[in-house]
Amino acid sequence: MIRALAFVIFMLPALAGAEEVAVPPEAGALITAIENAEAGDTLRLSENALYEGSILISIPLTILGNGATIDGQGTGSVITVTAEGVTLRGLTVLGSGSGGKGLDAGITLSKTAHGAVVEGNRVLLNLVGIDVHGAENSLIAHNYIEGRQDQRMNDRGNGIYIWNAPGTRVVGNDVRFGRDGVFVNVSGNNEFIGNRFRDLRFAVHYMYANNSVVEGNISEGNHLGYAIMYSDRVRIEGNYSLGDRDHGIMMNYTNKGEVLNNTVRQGGEKCVFIYNAHRNSFSGNSFEGCQIGIHFTAGSERNSFSGNAFIGNRTQVKYVGSTWVEWSEDGLGNYWSDHTAYDLNADGIADTAYRPNDIMDQVLWSQPAAKSLLGSPAVQLIRWSQSAFPALLPGGVIDSAPLMQPNFPEIPVWENM
Repeated sequence: MIRALAFVIFMLPALAGAEEVAVPPEAGALITAIENAEAGDTLRLSENALYEGSILISIPLTILGNGATIDGQGTGSVITVTAEGVTLRGLTVLGSGSGGKGLDAGITLSKTAHGAVVEGNRVLLNLVGIDVHGAENSLIAHNYIEGRQDQRMNDRGNGIYIWNAPGTRVVGNDVRFGRDGVFVNVSGNNEFIGNRFRDLRFAVHYMYANNSVVEGNISEGNHLGYAIMYSDRVRIEGNYSLGDRDHGIMMNYTNKGEVLNNTVRQGGEKCVFIYNAHRNSFSGNSFEGCQIGIHFTAGSERNSFSGNAFIGNRTQVKYVGSTWVEWSEDGLGNYWSDHTAYDLNADGIADTAYRPNDIMDQVLWSQPAAKSLLGSPAVQLIRWSQSAFPALLPGGVIDSAPLMQPNFPEIPVWENM
């Protein structure tokens, strides 16, 4: 706050004489205009014109693109910002290099470019789309970012890369192709709201990013939707995962998070995978049509589940353990589409508990070849015995207050810019 106030006070005299400058579409004109500009000036590019990159912005400026294109011609980052308070709006940015230790980008906001606004741009076919490299309190909003497809997915750059940039807000962007839609590393107190991610490895990929919000995003047809790793106190709310191949949500070494009102639908392998993640709260989510609804393992403990809906998953829960884990909170459990229950007092809570796994499930997980025995009388006898005498069950998840009806979260709708 003190630094921001000092910056504003320092800039007031310069901003008082700020001008708007029209930049003609001539060779070297944009670079010359930036070199001759004063702090606070606005550079207005010619509509749909072509300008040469790469450019460096080292004083506070606003560049209004009017659909003009800046082409980096395959060298370095197309636009590099080192000054505070820069705004880039209405540009098409393309043609970064393929090196720079993997960080050549359409737009690079360096560690001194705090408070940048990158809004309403088209960032196309660069190695990295937008690299927020230490620029705190920046806004990345309503951009269309399309990555490259000329390399293997893991060798491509990310759509938006955020490193050590607390306070960054990523809002309403449409990201397609490349590697990850948003990759966050060592950066807390960020917000990722209302974005759409398609044809990527991960839609959102968190590493060491505490106290952040992932809300109202759409992930379609990616390998994995929301990968939250090594991060604490993350709120994942109101997001949508549709047809993501491996997992809709993955939580790996992630603690004290909130997973609220999300929808994972038609996932290939697992709606949710929880690995060594503790004290997270799952409430109001809908997990539908996956091979496995939730798989949790590696000692994941003290996670709470209530008000969720598990619908049409081939295996609702995969958990191998010898102790019982209760999945209801204050008399409120979850909805299970395969629970043939009754509700005599019509309170919305089933009168019998739900146990998703039995001894045979655990045998099948450890010995897949045993599937050939599923129809045998011996297996049917074992399962009947367990249903008649629950004390024979091996432990695992139990929902003591399963719901009779599911509650479906509101699914975010993408609105084109």
